[in-house]
Amino acid sequence: MIIDPTAFQQYRHTANNKTTLPRLVLGTVVVVLFWLGTTAAVLFGGTYAFAVWQASSGTAPPGVVQDFMASPAGILAALASFAGIWLGLWAAMRWIHREKLTVLIGVSRRISWSGFLKGLAAVLITSLLSEILLYGLQPDIARGAIGLSSWLLFLIPIAALTFLQTSSEEMLFRGYLLRGLASRFQNPFIWALLPGLLFTSLHWSPGSSPAINACVLASIAAFALLLTLLVYATGNLGAGFGAHLGNNLTGFLLISHQQSYNSFALFNAKPLEAAGWTTLDAALIAAIGIVSSLLTVLLLLHPRSPLKVEPDMARASSVR
Repeated sequence: MIIDPTAFQQYRHTANNKTTLPRLVLGTVVVVLFWLGTTAAVLFGGTYAFAVWQASSGTAPPGVVQDFMASPAGILAALASFAGIWLGLWAAMRWIHREKLTVLIGVSRRISWSGFLKGLAAVLITSLLSEILLYGLQPDIARGAIGLSSWLLFLIPIAALTFLQTSSEEMLFRGYLLRGLASRFQNPFIWALLPGLLFTSLHWSPGSSPAINACVLASIAAFALLLTLLVYATGNLGAGFGAHLGNNLTGFLLISHQQSYNSFALFNAKPLEAAGWTTLDAALIAAIGIVSSLLTVLLLLHPRSPLKVEPDMARASSVR
């Protein structure tokens, strides 16, 4: 399976002469500041409203912040905070690089919706397979607390906010950083590895054991490689948008493996941060995650796959 790099070469060359390494560092700092600012506003504003509501109902437990973040409103607020990344990217592209935000999306400056749908479908398929394998490893799955009518009511808002979260991460890690570094460096160990490592490191969980953290990071690294390959094959973030959305929606809405994000899931599996996981369990979980990503690569990039994504080379000569 050979990937034609033509679309990616066109994508990396859309960057202008203001896409220098110091400006990339400065732009990244701007994005992080916007993200932290939005997160702080959501956290403090939401916690205050939550505390007022609890006080009016006669209950005011000491752990208000923790209770708010674990509540359905807290999860919605946490997802909404990723709007800060979009705002930061807009500011960085406009004032530091003097480019339009849309150049990060792809060669055509438009989301490839066919790639989006194929990425979404492929990950939903492989996520189902991985959940079957995880069930064989740990069959302790319980029905979630949310009722079916409430789940249907929140389906569209959760999907929309999850898209906000996942698309912002793709725009930052596979768009802004990857494209910017690729425009300055030919070595993929720089433009592919550095954003992938940064993205992976953000998924470290202080509440999990070292073995579980290692397995999660290995799975995330494999998924980050998949998302990078999609950009390399298509020169567009559309397929990555869909793949990332499918992955997160599975955990938010269908089967949750995190206790802090299980309010809207129909089913809850044993949380990864829970005690009792062995080193062998962690190794098997990592293997399942890696195999799932490899199967997704085959579904999206194999020449004979009905879900094979196509390169984005439309209007390539007019995007500089």
